[in-house]
Amino acid sequence: MKQDRAIWWWAAGVSLVTLAAGGWWWWANRAPPPQGIVEAPQQPLPGVGPVATEPAKAEHPIEAAPAAMAAAGAESLPPLAESDSMLRGALSGLVGEQALLQFFQMTGLATRFVATVDNLPRSKLSTQVLPLRGPGGVLGVEGSAGELAIGAVNPGRYGAHLQLLESIDMRKAAAIYVRFYPLLQQAYRDLGYPQAPFNDRMVAVIDHLLATPRIDGSIRVVQPKVLYEFADADLEARSAGQKLLLRMGPDNAARVKAKLREFRGEITAAPPPE
Repeated sequence: MKQDRAIWWWAAGVSLVTLAAGGWWWWANRAPPPQGIVEAPQQPLPGVGPVATEPAKAEHPIEAAPAAMAAAGAESLPPLAESDSMLRGALSGLVGEQALLQFFQMTGLATRFVATVDNLPRSKLSTQVLPLRGPGGVLGVEGSAGELAIGAVNPGRYGAHLQLLESIDMRKAAAIYVRFYPLLQQAYRDLGYPQAPFNDRMVAVIDHLLATPRIDGSIRVVQPKVLYEFADADLEARSAGQKLLLRMGPDNAARVKAKLREFRGEITAAPPPE
């Protein structure tokens, strides 16, 4: 399971993010990522399937987001292809210049963010689109052949990223998200969804990640060839985003989910499903 590189916090939904996203963040579990992952048995999310021929009615209109007022009156936006400089300035003000240089890929920020969010509920996430640098190291396992499990030391790999995520003021992050939303919507159109509202996809992906089950205790893995896979077929069939949360451990996943809920509350007035 190599896919452990920076998606979790852009997954998390932070606009710098996921920004979230949370993040993520990711995909360096050497052994590398499992091959032949089965698509998770889940309800289809907005943005999946045939392209609409007419504009879709937004379930979560961005103008109704609580953060929309905080983003009002800002300066005009550059074209998407020229937006990196302005986005870097906004993110630097949110996380600091040092963290920006340490954690972020510095080119194509809006496009990377949108592509990462869109791919989190899918079976695989391309390492080419990740907006954040990963935690480094390899997936920690323990036990003997035939009885391998994710090791107790593995959650520690995510410490720096979690510290950064929890330092973010999600109201300010959501204001950045809303401020740059026209660029995100343009990137989503360019991705192949000309009529679908990106904020609906963002909220659906957050809800998908929030639905990741909490598993206390060890999670067994197998290594049929070079790559580790979950021994439990249900876990192995889950999406890239949910598998990341499972790999980082229940306590770390709970911390990410808390920030996801906070961000979600700023970009939509509707509460998440139970």
